[in-house]
Amino acid sequence: MGIHQKSSRIDVAEIKAANQLTGAALERKIQRDKELEAIIKGEDDRLLLIIGPCSSDNEKAVLEYARRLADLQKKVESRVFIVMRVYTAKPRTNGDGYKGLMHQPDTSKLPDLINGIHAVRDLHYKVITETGLTTADEMLYAGNYNLVDDLVSYHAIGARSVEDQEHRFVASGIDAPTGMKNPTSGNLNVLFNAIHAAQTSQNFIYSSSEVTTDGNPLAHAILRGATNEHGENVPNYYYDDLLRAIKKYEEMKLANPFIVIDTNHDNSGKKYTEQIRIVRQTLINRDWDEQIKKYVRGFMIESYLEDGRQDKPEIFGKSITDPCLGWEKTEKLVAEIFQAENK
Repeated sequence: MGIHQKSSRIDVAEIKAANQLTGAALERKIQRDKELEAIIKGEDDRLLLIIGPCSSDNEKAVLEYARRLADLQKKVESRVFIVMRVYTAKPRTNGDGYKGLMHQPDTSKLPDLINGIHAVRDLHYKVITETGLTTADEMLYAGNYNLVDDLVSYHAIGARSVEDQEHRFVASGIDAPTGMKNPTSGNLNVLFNAIHAAQTSQNFIYSSSEVTTDGNPLAHAILRGATNEHGENVPNYYYDDLLRAIKKYEEMKLANPFIVIDTNHDNSGKKYTEQIRIVRQTLINRDWDEQIKKYVRGFMIESYLEDGRQDKPEIFGKSITDPCLGWEKTEKLVAEIFQAENK
């Protein structure tokens, strides 16, 4: 029993020094971050697409995917703004299984978190510098935010973390768009209270110091579906679900109302091809209702080089966590989104 120290104290500045953005790469990230902020604020009417592998388990495969995605971004940039999912820490329902690059930089070896931290920064850095894309990651561990804050452009707070006070308070100090998922129960009150907390100045202990935050006006909602008491999926991307979420935004008078639809997880029941139908249905709802078009302005899609998933990393570019759309289906879906937004 107990907690046992395995390493010396981590020197955050030393770790970050190895992967500092400079020159043209830094300028491009700053420009893209400004564009992303304008989209969240409603000053830019492009659709936001947060897309990429469920988990970034293999650097070569992730970079190959990133290069393809960067080429696709150029084709659709007038109507669609793409931020790549580079998710490096994975929540596990019962604590078992692959926990992401942060824990296990080499899936054939035992967990190694110190090298994992370096691998995480290196991967975000390479995606940004080699492709010109900017990246999203899940803030699974609130205490790790300062390890990647200079690289990650979009932070997600997951369904299990969104009820945690520390995650809410740290989110209130993030100077970047922060998507907050509804909890696994689907309770919208929990979600919108979390957004309120993140948009409000907070005072708490962080990194062994008392801190005060400014509040994050770019915190917003991600609808990812729910699971009921029988373990059944309860989607929340339907027309009436969207109107209920919009009503909560209006009642609470939160800044920069913005809704992202997570097309996988409990919305799809992890049936990865359902993501295509969910996008299509949401596009129809946006076209039908001006209020939905005003508020629902983003998709989160799980996509990789190959369709589906595998238990072991045997097929290059195939997920070892949740199933993903393969590249061919991804390319067609993004083109479909572009065409719908360009009419």
